[in-house]
Amino acid sequence: MAGLRFKLLVLLAACTLWLPAEAQLHRGARTLVRGGQFEKPDSLQRQRDSLRVAEIARQIDSMARADYAADSAAVASLRTDDLHRLDSLAEARFAAARQGIDTTTRRPAPRKRWFMSDSMSLSKVCWLSTVLPGYGQVYNKQYWKLPILYGTVGTGLALFINENRKFKPLKRAYDAYTDASLSRTPELDALQTKMIRSNTRRQLYLGITIASYIYFIGDAAVNYSTNDVSNVKKATTLACIFPGAGQIYNRSYWKVPFVVGGFASMIYCIDWNNRGFQRFKKAYNLLADYEQHPDKYPNGPTDEFQGRYSASYIKNMRDNFRRNRDLCIIISGALYALQIIDAHVDAHLKDYDISDDLTMNLEPLVDYPYIPSMNANRPVFGFNMSLKF
Repeated sequence: MAGLRFKLLVLLAACTLWLPAEAQLHRGARTLVRGGQFEKPDSLQRQRDSLRVAEIARQIDSMARADYAADSAAVASLRTDDLHRLDSLAEARFAAARQGIDTTTRRPAPRKRWFMSDSMSLSKVCWLSTVLPGYGQVYNKQYWKLPILYGTVGTGLALFINENRKFKPLKRAYDAYTDASLSRTPELDALQTKMIRSNTRRQLYLGITIASYIYFIGDAAVNYSTNDVSNVKKATTLACIFPGAGQIYNRSYWKVPFVVGGFASMIYCIDWNNRGFQRFKKAYNLLADYEQHPDKYPNGPTDEFQGRYSASYIKNMRDNFRRNRDLCIIISGALYALQIIDAHVDAHLKDYDISDDLTMNLEPLVDYPYIPSMNANRPVFGFNMSLKF
């Protein structure tokens, strides 16, 4: 009897332990057992569960980053309980993803500095160097070049401004004299000589200033080494900065005289045609005014040619010089674009492997392809040609 009573107590205890576990298996996903009753969790409990899942997911991300940073030896030294922990965290992260919870660790986006970034592109450095002389040297950390840059550009600019102040009064006096009469006199010849000499010095100083300014922009492009820039881009950029610089960078020195000579010829033609245009324009204006108001000129026409040519002839000469000047400007633009294209293509061809082995092989071909309509293989005869270059 005592044995039977003991067996009944054991059976009752087993049922007591089995029933809560069985109820836990068959209850809903959103219910829990409290005091033997099924209740729905309140909103505070759901928020706590969500926060716990998110915290577990962040731990997964941290461990994943550490896992990527570790080498193979560290991975091999993981304990069994660490692996079980990773599995548990992965399951928790999967459960959080199914509930729509964002488990990614959001870091603030790095601030990109527009003016002095550590990974600025070559084009941006060149554009900023154009606006701010010396920016490229500061970006490339070649500070010793700044005194040379500012000294050369500043000196040339100061000399140009000083000479321009001397040239302007001479130009105004020349214009006032020639507006009334273009008759050659010793006074006009002396005034014109002084004006030409002053203008020559002025243009020389301006040329030195511009050349120094452009040189240091190109120097910033050549010494740029922040990002991996191909020789093609550098050659094209230099060709855009100054005609012929791309050919020098490609070491195609034989092309430089053609580029520089072509631009020098175009500049001379533009200047020569512009001077002719201004000359005949002024002569035409004086002659046209004489024909409309002859009483204002008792001594006859005051133009340079003293009435030897008609107004229509002078007008045609003026239009021809203007047309030639505009045509030379267009040709200069085309030459500028052509030398950029040449530098770009030449830089590409520098790395192009041109082999001396150029062969063509032609041999007969016999094949037995399967033809579905005939449900069989049929022979096909032809030729196989291979070209090796």
